[in-house]
Amino acid sequence: MEVPFIDSHTGGEPTRVLDFPFDLGGGSLFEQREVFKTRWDHIRKAACNEPRASDTVVGALLVPPTDPACVSGVIFFNNVGVLGMCGHGTIGVIRTLQTLGRIEPGTHLLETPVGTVTTTLHADGRVTVQNVPAYRHLRQVQVKVPGHGTVTGDVAWGGNWFFLIQDCPIAVEFSQLEALTEFTWKVRQALQEQNITGKDGALIDHIEVFGPAETADSRNFVLCPGKAYDRSPCGTGTSAKLACLQADGKLQEGQVWKQESIIGSVFEGSYQLTRGQVIPSITGQAFINMRGVLILDEMDPYCWGIGQ
Repeated sequence: MEVPFIDSHTGGEPTRVLDFPFDLGGGSLFEQREVFKTRWDHIRKAACNEPRASDTVVGALLVPPTDPACVSGVIFFNNVGVLGMCGHGTIGVIRTLQTLGRIEPGTHLLETPVGTVTTTLHADGRVTVQNVPAYRHLRQVQVKVPGHGTVTGDVAWGGNWFFLIQDCPIAVEFSQLEALTEFTWKVRQALQEQNITGKDGALIDHIEVFGPAETADSRNFVLCPGKAYDRSPCGTGTSAKLACLQADGKLQEGQVWKQESIIGSVFEGSYQLTRGQVIPSITGQAFINMRGVLILDEMDPYCWGIGQ
């Protein structure tokens, strides 16, 4: 089997777009995602894991939209499973659709398993994503973390579930990657062990910590579900942050929040209130950096990747 792909990076975080007609049985995008998860999981592993990729790669499968108003549907996934939404990935998908000649600068609807998002492809190549509604679920939750005592953070939804820690005990600096990864992984494990969840018992699979930045409003470090850190400022994580800032009265509607990543890339975020809901908008830029074909040879003992 050969599966064409196009790679891009958004603020340093890679996205691999697959454009192949896998049989997902129709139904809603959420239902199609579940079919992909159960029937085509070997494709996820092959696309995102070694030896073809790495833990940092987020995959995006283009599918026909169920809503004809949308330019495409998309199912996001990574090295350990499927995702609900991906902000940096959406920016990468829009630039990829432009590269494929399917869209031009303007406003485009993109269908995801968690809802339809509005995107704007600007003439200069930047992309603005108007995300699904974001909200804070729990405020100032305390969790006991081995080796770090009691850690306090907010539980918020931005398209994925996040635990956001403002007062990080480790400097949010690139030189501290190992320590930050170890700390945030312990936080995630502690949340599960202490049964701290998102709405309806949802797993909190992203941990986000913050520190000061010289040229932005803050710098973050985001640990993703597969234990890799986000090179970008994280679109869904920035959306969750905007919801918390709004809930605390620290950011006004329309005011721009500049979120810097651990490697120095920046997203610009703002929100609007619609029927009491926080609707985040995230602006960033993606660059196409590779295109090719995944060659899936079943004689290869590592055809379907190394890992989960």
